[in-house]
Amino acid sequence: FGPGTRSRPLQSRLDIAHEHIPVDYGKGEHMTEDYAKMNPQKEIPVLEDDGFYLSESNAILQYLCEKYAPDSPLYPKDPKERALVNHRLCFNLSFLYPQISAYVMAPIFFDYERTPMGLKKLHIALAAFETYMSRLGGKFAAGDHLTIADFPLVTSVMCLEGINFNIDQYPLVKAWYANFKQQYPELWAISAEGMAEIAEFEKNPPDLTGMDHPIHPIKKVKK
Repeated sequence: FGPGTRSRPLQSRLDIAHEHIPVDYGKGEHMTEDYAKMNPQKEIPVLEDDGFYLSESNAILQYLCEKYAPDSPLYPKDPKERALVNHRLCFNLSFLYPQISAYVMAPIFFDYERTPMGLKKLHIALAAFETYMSRLGGKFAAGDHLTIADFPLVTSVMCLEGINFNIDQYPLVKAWYANFKQQYPELWAISAEGMAEIAEFEKNPPDLTGMDHPIHPIKKVKK
């Protein structure tokens, strides 16, 4: 359920039969009690597999590989190779995307400003990503081939492109991102849909005045 742009490329890559059910974030459909029965965190996405509900994109990616493609190189079995994949998933979840979310996404949807401190934190995270890419010396985030680690990282950097954020000072990250687009156009097309929405919302912020969010202040959109 939900946009699920982090897990949908994997479902496409593994040719897993699935139904994508959109959840309207602007209308707060993820905040309902019915949605909370599937995901108490009230966040997007949620996977439902024959009555089994699973949230958190990383867990969904890992589950899909382990159940439907246990021998896939997308989630390698070698302990060290898998550890790198798991690390990059954790790195994105806890270090990179939180800064992108705070600097890019939160000011689009809620009453927050982009600040110099937020920009500094974002550059620190991007610099760390650049360092990890330099250690591998390859075209992929966690090894010498495509893995599930690439999917959420592409989705994160896609948010930056959505607001025309320049990443020229991170040439390895930029090359990795461009390589993904070029080598996997069918997978990139899924993320591109989300990027187009972000670009549009950057120009015309969505009206979320109907959402009763427990934490984030709702932005008053001028009509």
